[in-house]
Amino acid sequence: MEFTYVARRPEALAPWVESVWFARGRIDYRRELIAPTGSSVAVVVLGDPIRLVAGDGAGFVARGGFLLGPHDRPVVNEPLGETYCVGVVTTPVGCRALFGVAPAAVRGRVVDLLAAWPPAADLRRALLADSKTPTAEAATEVDQAKKAEAALDLYQSVLAPGEPGPAVRRCAAAVAALEEDPLRPIAGLAAELGVSHGHLDREFTAVVGLSPRVLSRILRLRALLAAIDVYGTVDWPGLAAAYGWFDQSHFIRDFRRHTGVTPSRYVAAQRAAFTPDQAAPGFVPETGVDVKSVQYASRGGRAR
Repeated sequence: MEFTYVARRPEALAPWVESVWFARGRIDYRRELIAPTGSSVAVVVLGDPIRLVAGDGAGFVARGGFLLGPHDRPVVNEPLGETYCVGVVTTPVGCRALFGVAPAAVRGRVVDLLAAWPPAADLRRALLADSKTPTAEAATEVDQAKKAEAALDLYQSVLAPGEPGPAVRRCAAAVAALEEDPLRPIAGLAAELGVSHGHLDREFTAVVGLSPRVLSRILRLRALLAAIDVYGTVDWPGLAAAYGWFDQSHFIRDFRRHTGVTPSRYVAAQRAAFTPDQAAPGFVPETGVDVKSVQYASRGGRAR
């Protein structure tokens, strides 16, 4: 699998940006499911189109770029050729600050980035003008690394968030607390922040696009996936209990809701497609997953 992926987290943008990344190459499988992270993702597409299916079940073919809103179900990512794009993964509070888009308005959806965020059109033109190598295969490793860094610099240069208001600061503090301990009670967290449980729920949903309880479940599953060695023996009952699941049927239901597949199928998919150095938590390479079943699950049913 010839694939270049370079990512960074700009310190000056740390409250808003989890990573700015560059990706170019071809994957060895048709498509993949990507588990939610609690963030939004804004991608400028410079090469072949990418087809995505998000939580609302609507397919979207991105030709110039896409904005993926916060979501709590897996997203189908299907490159229609060579992947060549530059993207930003926001922090949970970063969507509106960076792109001027209310996260609740794009929850579980994929929309056209160039329409949602006007600076994206000029950014894409500048990125294309700076790209002179026709294919990833034709670029030397040094050339590709230089192009990746230049593209990251360019994307990063157009991100200009303003100063956060009290609601955003409070929600950022809540996110940090949940990242540290996703099992903590939301009512207790609200009290620590000096607001009622209901107030935090409403404010958090407006700023993040997800409720605190939904984000806490996502963070628990992210931590669990990061703890899995897919090439070793996985103690599923012990691992589930460590992250707050004491009922196996409840754990499997939440796991499938998060990744689109069962725990055993998740491990099998990663082993089949990735070498140990390629495996990344939350990615499920195509192993017979039916897009229709994912759409059905995203509407509240169960994937077949």
